[in-house]
Order: sequence, then structure tokens, then C-alpha cells
Amino acid sequence: MIAKRKVLILIIVVLSFKGYGQGFNDSKTSLSNFLKRMYSSSPFEGVKVIDDYDHQYFISLVNLEKAKYPSASTMTRIAQVKAQQQANTFFNGSFIASDFVIKTNEAKSKDSTSTIIETMESIKENSLGFVKGMELLTNFEVEGAKRMVFIYFREIERVK
Repeated sequence: MIAKRKVLILIIVVLSFKGYGQGFNDSKTSLSNFLKRMYSSSPFEGVKVIDDYDHQYFISLVNLEKAKYPSASTMTRIAQVKAQQQANTFFNGSFIASDFVIKTNEAKSKDSTSTIIETMESIKENSLGFVKGMELLTNFEVEGAKRMVFIYFREIERVK
């Protein structure tokens, strides 16, 4: 009698945990498929705000060339940092400064003098802030598996 009661309690406990099991959200799957179709019809890179029926999402899309990175983990980390940088610039703004330097050198020979002009442009971008809560939604290969697209997202507002 006591053994049956313990088994019954164990079954009830197991069944109650099954209802709280972790699974991938259907809305994330449909958002991922929508963004893949959107990208395949018109490729883009950067940030966008996407409206769903009752959600509003901020997405940051990064497109990387696979040959430049020694491993998949390095490429994933670079994609995450770039996505956070794009999001930070979008939410907090940035300050961009540009310097243009022109150097001239004269080369003299027996018969003539020639002037060599070198130009150098230095662009610096500064931004302050932190964007938390960016989550990798999906990644997929494009251009014959030469490039990898990473899409990070964050829900920014529930539409009521």
C-alpha cells in the first residue's frame, strides 16, 4: 500500500514537471523563418525594428566571411560583439570624428623632380553604453557557404 502511494506520488511529480519542460518558442521559430525569407529576398546588414502581431523586436544582423576566422567559436564571438556594437550605436548614439592627412614627398633625380602625394584618412567612432539582453535567434550560410549570417534579437515592447 505504501509502495503504491509512493509510485503514485512519483508519477504525479513527473507529470507536473513535464508541463514546465524547456522548449523553443514557436514565436521565435516563426520570427526566424520570417527573417530568413526577408534576407533571402533582399539582403541587408545592420539593425531593424520588426513588428509582430503583439510583439516588437529589435534585430541586429551581421554578415561575416567564413574564411577570415580560424574557428566557428571565434566567428560566433565576433558576430556577437558586432551585433552588440550595432545595437549600442542604435540605442545610445555615437560620435564619429574624421581626420584627413595629406603627405607630400619630393623625389629628385638628375633630370627632374617629382612629387609623391600620399593621403590617409583616419575615422574614429566613440560610443558609450551597454545593451543587454541580445540573444542569438538564428544563423545560416549564404553565398554558397562562403559567408555566415547571424541574427541577434531582443523584444523591446509588447504591443497591447
